[in-house]
Amino acid sequence: MKIFMTGGSGFVGTILLRELARQGHEITVLTRSIREDRPLPKGASFLQGDPTQSGAWQERVPEHEIIINLAGASISKRWSERVKREIRDSRVLTTRKLVEALSRGAGKESLLMNTSAIGYYGFHGDEDLNEKTPPGDDFLARVCREWEASALEAERLGLRVLLCRFGIVLGAEGGVLSEMLPLFKKGLGSPLGSGKQWISWIHQEDLAKIYLFLIHRTDISGPVNCTAPNPVRNREMSKILGEVLHRPTVLPSVPGFILRLRVGEFASALLEGQKVLPEKLLEAGYDFRFSRMEEALKDLLV
Repeated sequence: MKIFMTGGSGFVGTILLRELARQGHEITVLTRSIREDRPLPKGASFLQGDPTQSGAWQERVPEHEIIINLAGASISKRWSERVKREIRDSRVLTTRKLVEALSRGAGKESLLMNTSAIGYYGFHGDEDLNEKTPPGDDFLARVCREWEASALEAERLGLRVLLCRFGIVLGAEGGVLSEMLPLFKKGLGSPLGSGKQWISWIHQEDLAKIYLFLIHRTDISGPVNCTAPNPVRNREMSKILGEVLHRPTVLPSVPGFILRLRVGEFASALLEGQKVLPEKLLEAGYDFRFSRMEEALKDLLV
């Protein structure tokens, strides 16, 4: 199949691009600048363009059967008003421009796989959350709502739209683990805040296979929680990571007020969390290779 991808050079994009190419798909990766030293797997090629702006790149989009939108600025920083605009615009404007491009090929059967996040649900303590749970009203939840609404406009064009709500992606070459490992390898890792907040996660291999699964399951549309079926509390994740690395995790938790002083409003995403379950995937019969965090971390780190 011919696949058009935004965000293909990021952490998740690199994982997914590699797997799609291995499966023999032809992938066009939209990038703001083409660098000769950036390798691509066989079957993939770069197309230059700014996904938040109209441009010649949009003319190429309708040629593709599948559009995978992974674009989005990192949320892992202090949220100034400028950063908030960047987080929102990089997601919402890109999605709008993709749908605008797809309208030029109206009537063609295509699939839009739009990234979203479990931040859509807001914070619910110990409540089990599934795809039917209503949205929250904090900053990230509002961004996700607008992001998803922009993607769903493609349904009017006759496209199947999937809203892939990511949990924390565990990977060997980036993401949350790359930020945690330096301290944990030194025996300095510890839980955050109360440590009771839920971590809904997914192994990189399962995430890539979920995309392949969903491409072929034409009966599935709308939101899909891309999380493993066994979320863990932050304290438990810290303990498991220490055990896998054979390092102690005996230090006291990092106090919430310290995190808030350091990263401001972003601290809420670290201190509260969500207990999200992949109900649609389980009902559809997706078989997780890594359903428990211990086996996931051992696969990535041992």
